[in-house]
Amino acid sequence: MSNLCFLGYKRMIMRYALIMAGGSGTRLWPMSRADLPKQLIPFINGKSLLQLAYERLEGLVPPQNRYICAGQKHADLIYRSINLPREQFLGEPTGRDTLNAVGFSAAVIAQGDPDAVIATFTADHIIEPIVDFQKIVDHGYRLAEQTPNTLVTFGIAPTAAATGYGYLQLGKPIDDSARVVEQFKEKPDAATAQQYFAAGPTRYLWNSGMFVWRASTLLDCIRRYHPDNHAGLMRIAAAWDTPRRDAVLAEVFPTLKKISVDFAVMEPASRDPQVRVAAVPMPLKWLDVGSWPMFAETCRHDAHGNALGAERALLLDTHNTVVASNDPKHLIATIGCDDLIIIHTPDATLVCRKDSAEAIKELHKQVGEKFGKELL
Repeated sequence: MSNLCFLGYKRMIMRYALIMAGGSGTRLWPMSRADLPKQLIPFINGKSLLQLAYERLEGLVPPQNRYICAGQKHADLIYRSINLPREQFLGEPTGRDTLNAVGFSAAVIAQGDPDAVIATFTADHIIEPIVDFQKIVDHGYRLAEQTPNTLVTFGIAPTAAATGYGYLQLGKPIDDSARVVEQFKEKPDAATAQQYFAAGPTRYLWNSGMFVWRASTLLDCIRRYHPDNHAGLMRIAAAWDTPRRDAVLAEVFPTLKKISVDFAVMEPASRDPQVRVAAVPMPLKWLDVGSWPMFAETCRHDAHGNALGAERALLLDTHNTVVASNDPKHLIATIGCDDLIIIHTPDATLVCRKDSAEAIKELHKQVGEKFGKELL
């Protein structure tokens, strides 16, 4: 599989990869904290989600073309976990959602390579098998290389009528597997999600949050749909290789409108005759590790359906319960528990029913209000 994709009329088109590693992971509290968010916790067989995301790119994109965008305060932790040159770390002074993460990265990369084709990934997924993943991403690169006005997204076949994911409404075929996206349907209500699920994966796919696009095409969409964000991103990019980099970034980035790339670009692009939005199905094992029930799917299980994310656990008459601890010497012991989540950390312990996992986000907010930031 070639890293240099295709010889154009004037120059070689180069492939890049961006891993978005921001976000707070509040639904994985109390293990996920501001200083050590979920994507940096080594809780998947001793590796972090970010390390796994970076390793998935081996052989697909050369190391010198791999970038990570995350909060500036996590820079040193990322450097320690991944052998990443500092110029390939794009540090955000504050989180301004995914539009500005991908726009910031595209603007900086385009300064050095205006024809760059960038695949964008998030750092909270587990995807297997990697060989098939790379073949599918290669397909996405080729679509963006061959037709410059194409924005590629990767779709996952829904396994339930989930309301926590956006949906891709599929239109006419582009090739043997890729389809035009007629509309992005962001996080529907339960009844609508059931309709999408019932229609089947030939009509609707989950939006995976992974994309491929030319930097120039993405930036043009941002310019037309959100000109104020575009103007700010261009100011940052213009100063990037100058002594004013840090000052301009600190001044401009926090002022950018906070909005997701799905709402800001992909939804309007699916209705824009100047742009083609393409969906490439990704029929793989795909886990968005954004909650404790999803984390449980990465753990070994005992004969009673308990997910074991703790070094020491003794579970008597306990079924379908998730236990996790970041202290290898700490014992979690239970008697007569069913369908619970039990998470131990040195300064906070969470116990809740599995069907209340989505409420952890609200709990996190109230912990901050009552006990202060030291527990967040």
